[in-house]
Amino acid sequence: MQMEKFVYSFNEGSKEMRELLGGKGANLAEMTQIGLPVPFGFTVTTEACNQYYQEECQIAEDVIEQIFEKLSELENVTDKVFGDKERPLLVSVRSGSVFSMPGMMDTILNLGLNDDIVEGLAVLTENPRFAYDSYRRFIQMFGNIVLEIPKTKFEALLEKKKQEKSYGDDLSLTTEDIQELIKDYKVLIQQEMGRELTQDPKEQLMEAIMAVFRSWNNERAVLYRQLNNISSSLGTAVNVQSMVFGNMGEHSGTGVAFTRNPIDGTSEIFGEFLMNAQGEDVVSGLRTPLPIDGMAEFFPEVYKEFLRISKLLEEHFTDMQNIEFTVEKNKLFLLQSRNAKRTAEAAVRIAVDMEQEELIDKRTAVTRLEPEQISQLLHPRFEKADLKRAEKLGIGLPASPGAVTGRICFSAKEAEAAALNGEKVILTRMETSPEDLAGMVAAEGILTARGGMTSHAAVVARSMGRCCIVGCGDMTVNQQQKTLTIGNVVLTDADFISLDGISGMVYKGDVKTVTPELSGNFGTIMKWADEIRTLKVRANADNGQEAKAAVQFGAEGIGLCRTEQMFRKENRILLIRQLLLTENEDKIRESLLQLLPFQKKEFKAIYEAMQDRPVTIRLLDLSFHEFLPSSQEEIIRLAEQLHVSLDQLNRRIDELRELNPMLGYRGCRLAVTYPDIAAMQTEAIILAAIEMKREKNLDIAPEIIIPMVAMRSEFAFIKKIVVETIDSCFKKENMTLNYSVGTMIEVPRAALVADELAREAEFFSFGTNDLTQMTFGLSREDSLPMIREYQGKRILDSNPFETIDKKGVGKLIQMAAEAGKSTRPNLKMGICGDQSGDPQTVAFCHNLGLNYVSCAPYKVPVARLAAAQAAIGQK
Repeated sequence: MQMEKFVYSFNEGSKEMRELLGGKGANLAEMTQIGLPVPFGFTVTTEACNQYYQEECQIAEDVIEQIFEKLSELENVTDKVFGDKERPLLVSVRSGSVFSMPGMMDTILNLGLNDDIVEGLAVLTENPRFAYDSYRRFIQMFGNIVLEIPKTKFEALLEKKKQEKSYGDDLSLTTEDIQELIKDYKVLIQQEMGRELTQDPKEQLMEAIMAVFRSWNNERAVLYRQLNNISSSLGTAVNVQSMVFGNMGEHSGTGVAFTRNPIDGTSEIFGEFLMNAQGEDVVSGLRTPLPIDGMAEFFPEVYKEFLRISKLLEEHFTDMQNIEFTVEKNKLFLLQSRNAKRTAEAAVRIAVDMEQEELIDKRTAVTRLEPEQISQLLHPRFEKADLKRAEKLGIGLPASPGAVTGRICFSAKEAEAAALNGEKVILTRMETSPEDLAGMVAAEGILTARGGMTSHAAVVARSMGRCCIVGCGDMTVNQQQKTLTIGNVVLTDADFISLDGISGMVYKGDVKTVTPELSGNFGTIMKWADEIRTLKVRANADNGQEAKAAVQFGAEGIGLCRTEQMFRKENRILLIRQLLLTENEDKIRESLLQLLPFQKKEFKAIYEAMQDRPVTIRLLDLSFHEFLPSSQEEIIRLAEQLHVSLDQLNRRIDELRELNPMLGYRGCRLAVTYPDIAAMQTEAIILAAIEMKREKNLDIAPEIIIPMVAMRSEFAFIKKIVVETIDSCFKKENMTLNYSVGTMIEVPRAALVADELAREAEFFSFGTNDLTQMTFGLSREDSLPMIREYQGKRILDSNPFETIDKKGVGKLIQMAAEAGKSTRPNLKMGICGDQSGDPQTVAFCHNLGLNYVSCAPYKVPVARLAAAQAAIGQK
């Protein structure tokens, strides 16, 4: 019986094996296959990672056996021996998830060194400083990642040594200094772990592989997956690769480069390079590197070769590449090439440019922009007039665009806490690390003193669309005293600063912003998307202003107008309270008569904004508790306003109070109890449409939703009121117009009896917020901590209130859609919950054959692009 294959050498794979080998492993294999200078190695598959978790965090014997078989093959290819002092083979151990997760998981370099082998490496290379520096780096990475000793403890020992010797940087350390540091590191490990550093290279390798598997579920990786809707079931691959060394002196170095500018999309090589360094020095931000073209001065021939290979890689993968490389003694080696993270602005420009360069077609160009990235293009910019008055503090490298203002915050935890309190903060650090991810998510923007355009802060901020400035050289941060010094200005965490992520400028205080226009390359991409997609995109809008914004973002109609939002204002909420808190029918009608003009005015503003686009209006769907006074002070004031006694009012409030208001007097149930409300709203909807026909010659065909329906009989009861009211309006106004009456499918029972409902309802609108609540038995308002806990423990892959739960809620929608169509073949169907702007949900709706999705106005461009990608077949 053939053993299942869990380990592949680089010459056995290809870019098509991404799900098995991870993105990094698949691309390393592809580059090996096309003959590029890739240090040889092998990949332990994502399936091995998943098996590791199934086996209670143990690597199976057959996987171990395959790892050491491939290690022997690697020894043969390199003519080196793992664990040998004379011809030592050293390897790097790197994670490699299916989807790029920069900085989220772990890497260990120089693995295979121990106290004896480092001596042999020093003799072999005739470079003792290099050998011991490599060992120092290995101990620090192994201690941090495998043994889980905080990195700061190793860094503190390094800083202490530099201070003792009055050194300005790491390169000043002598061989003797590094040997002393190694002893200090070993003592630290002994103190922290109660055991010595592992000296057996094979044990080092297996411990490192398990550590990378563990890093798949570290806190920052889990958070990153949650933010980017990446399934925890994918697992990570592990790439074991023979080491090449950029820290072998002046003829060596390391760098990270992009084949195009990842910030604005300019067609030019963009990146950074460090002499006499290893890759972690560049991405960590601990040293500020040189621009990539600086290589031309130190390595002219290598730089020419690098430019040639960069162009070849971009053409081969037909996308902008992010390349990690090392120069060892004037020889170029490629450590990785992957499709690069980029800002939305860059993604749009690159996609359009590549289509014009005939590298890709329009359909491919549309798939090159991640739908969620579009929100980055809606970032505000500073108002020019206000900018002229602003006090400049300093300038750094503009790593991710945007214009933001916030209070200075010095730690990730503080940023999280402040954001929970509704504060806007700027996370301000000397440099960020992967552990800062949660704070970076919470902050409006990120500012660092050190690091370059490819540092952790820069790459992660760009992927999240956060405004970010790095390498602000005039800036120092004192974490203990909580002070930020830029030039001669000292600021504290009580001060506000503003970041311009386009220019890299830092300003003191608050600067006003303006909303950008969506045109140019963005307009081109969206035009292509609109030509391709078949799913319509509407917006949820409750007033004329939101309707105008929806049109600007490209909405093709309104899929949900929530009429209860129109009653929040002070002069209207009193009328609603008066209506609810009395049983006198005359007073109820009097309140409704006063409310009608407000409703009609709001509808007219919406109709005018939408012109001839369809508008779907939901009849009142309020819970009593939303409009009842809660404090004694409010109750006393309301009793005075309504001219009733306090006892009488309290009695009525107690009668209306519900233990579970989300499942009580809502939606159609309210209209059954108070039919005059449905009649008043219908009259306002129709009269507004008639008046717009007379005043603006607009042909409005309102779509009226009856919400929270569970039974055909209750829908029919309210529909009769709606139709009779409309007939009365037509007769009174001597005018008719087209209209339709439908229902919102948000109660599970409605989905189960959709064929019956479709005999009465002319359209379905799936209200996935309530449908998800009731299907899961979870409160949308209160369940987020529980959902995060479930995601962390791999019980849930994603938040069902953010993306449709296809197995449960999705199945109900599918059943309802099929049943509804069986009764009414031309039934129009859409979805209007909060999930509607989520690309995965949009794809689900496209595949199900719904007519439209309706989302928040600012999500409309996201949904338009996602709908096009769904039509193309993009997962």
